Amino acid sequence: MAAPSRSLVIPVYLNEDNIPSLLAALTEMHRALDRDLEVVFVVDGSPDASGELLVRAQASMPFPARVIFHSRNFGAFTAIRTGLEHASGRLFAVMAADLQEPPELIVRFFEALEADECDIVFGQRVKRNDAPVRDALSRTFWWLYRKLVISGVPRGGVDIFACNRAAREELLAIEEPNSSLIAQLFWIGFRRSFVTYERRPREIGTSAWGVGRRLRYMMDSIFSFTDLPIILVLWVGVIGVLVSLVFGIGVAIARLTGEITEPGYTTLALLITFFGSAVLAVQGIIGSYLWRTFENTKRRPLRIVARIVDGGGTDL
Repeated sequence: MAAPSRSLVIPVYLNEDNIPSLLAALTEMHRALDRDLEVVFVVDGSPDASGELLVRAQASMPFPARVIFHSRNFGAFTAIRTGLEHASGRLFAVMAADLQEPPELIVRFFEALEADECDIVFGQRVKRNDAPVRDALSRTFWWLYRKLVISGVPRGGVDIFACNRAAREELLAIEEPNSSLIAQLFWIGFRRSFVTYERRPREIGTSAWGVGRRLRYMMDSIFSFTDLPIILVLWVGVIGVLVSLVFGIGVAIARLTGEITEPGYTTLALLITFFGSAVLAVQGIIGSYLWRTFENTKRRPLRIVARIVDGGGTDL
């Protein structure tokens, strides 16, 4: 039997209760794609039984599947990279295990790639169906992402995509820790296409992407793909110097004309506080860049694979 030409990568983390629904959706997708699909599950250090459930279900899966276990949690984007590295198809797609993105979207992705309409196709959300607070936070996050990092990212953000082999090879050639996979996909260029969809409400479990993870993701994206913080600090410094110069001239003139007769303790305290805080802020921003540069020089592996189980239930 010929190897499948389509590969689907699914990062798995805290999805134990969702596994039966996920496998049912993948079975339908396999039929819709003329049984030409392999699935690569990457269990990213999940503390629940998600991985073992997938291993036990492998024998009954109608599609070839591989379950890869990370030695610990390295993050969803790193899990996606691992899946892309081990996928053997000609076309590659990525989807989440929570089924909030409709699985039929993957079929449309593969159709666009096979028609040679693009090299990378993204899912563009037109509606989220999340709780109002979470929806507002997400919209704010992606608005800032478009303004500060990559302007070409869709307004609703990107959680699902597919690409051909050429784009995959260039993406995997980028080996940067603490970076953004989405920004990398836009940075490498190639022909892009967008398919609109409405995100489904999550029926089982809760998302692991809390405010803290989103903030970390935003910082990684900013410090990896834009020099905006350095430019802002530069202009704050320039403006601060000009303001201080004007202020100093004014104080000197007032002192010479007798307008100031006593030392300005309050003004001095305020200036020391302001410029001391500014120096700390500048050091923090520069330190963030230096830390990421230091991380890149360590050359540690982006992830550690502890175990791979192929479709026959065999450890590799």
